[in-house]
Amino acid sequence: MIANVIIALVAALHVYFLVLEMFLWDKPPGLRAFGQSHERAAATKVLAANQGLYNGFLAAGLLWGLSLGADGHAIKVFFLTCVVVAGLFGAATASRKILFVQALPAAVGLGLLLLG
Repeated sequence: MIANVIIALVAALHVYFLVLEMFLWDKPPGLRAFGQSHERAAATKVLAANQGLYNGFLAAGLLWGLSLGADGHAIKVFFLTCVVVAGLFGAATASRKILFVQALPAAVGLGLLLLG
């Protein structure tokens, strides 16, 4: 039960990332969230939208796994692992903050799922 709550929170985070990256990237909330100038955001808007779409797929996979209940165990493991790997890569290449915002919650959910 606790694992599913964490998984739902990770999915919600990725829906939030989708919105920030696809729709708010060059707007004040997106500029603040990613600490960038309007000029840089305008130049990278298409790349951010693509990144946001991938975050949406991660959220969709987690929600799919949750919707299947116990039968979704393998799906939840797969998509949580994808989130952890993406978070580790993002922390290594973009910002250490990604480790705590993305990878850590997914790792906690994955650990609880595997222990349960």
